[in-house]
Amino acid sequence: MIDREWIVRKTLFVFAMVAVLGILLIVVLITQQAAPSIAKAGPFQMLFSSNWNPDAGHFGMLIFIVGTFATTLGGLMIGVPLAIGTALFLTQMASKRVAAPVSRVIEILAGIPSIVIGWLGLTMLVPAIRNIFGTNQGSGLLAASLVLGIMIVPTITAIAKDALEAVPAAYRQASIGLGATRWQTIRHVILPAAKNGLIVAVILGMGRAIGETVAVAMVIGPATAFPKSLTSPTHTLTTKIVTDIGEASGMQRSGLFAMALLLLLIAMALILAVRWVARDREFAR
Repeated sequence: MIDREWIVRKTLFVFAMVAVLGILLIVVLITQQAAPSIAKAGPFQMLFSSNWNPDAGHFGMLIFIVGTFATTLGGLMIGVPLAIGTALFLTQMASKRVAAPVSRVIEILAGIPSIVIGWLGLTMLVPAIRNIFGTNQGSGLLAASLVLGIMIVPTITAIAKDALEAVPAAYRQASIGLGATRWQTIRHVILPAAKNGLIVAVILGMGRAIGETVAVAMVIGPATAFPKSLTSPTHTLTTKIVTDIGEASGMQRSGLFAMALLLLLIAMALILAVRWVARDREFAR
């Protein structure tokens, strides 16, 4: 007689191993393609030099690294308050009749293709920035940060909402029973209790912002130069890859794969940070 449970268990194991093998293959292939440029220039020169000239053997990524983290930081500064505020409203203040449609709108925002948001940014946001600042160049850090801020709101909101809902109702009841106001309860009880979950939400939102390509490429400029102001064009790691990879060959192509490897390492670091925060929360319990 066939043991169905054994078949299901082995099938699921194979599926899991396929996923693991796929990740390993990605890491191996990217590392293999990036190895020539890394061997030629060295990791230090790649990370701390701004001289990007693959034909001459220079693969400095500092401009693109600065652009990546500057736009990500700007996106977080815009998106995190909006997302946390929305999550607090949905879980602590809104009635069910209000919370349900607002939640649906956030879900719809998460499903909008990034190229649509990038196109809206290019056709509406960039001209608005150009008019407000009185400059000939509306593309740059500010436009990219605003686009990223909008795009990370659904991710952070969903995770923050789950974290806030996981706080035991007894905490809130005890605080109100002691005479605290709703805001005092949120500030001194709810938010500290959900701190680790909120940190995870921000880290995952950061990962979403770092990995975004199309929308950012449409509004950031681009230009291989350090940003001198909020409205000056620059490049990020992702936009440089998507801009040059089509015509790249030889060592230039290897240098772009080195950028991809750096992005992969950053993503892994963020995942480890999430796991560390989650483990800390489990220990706290």
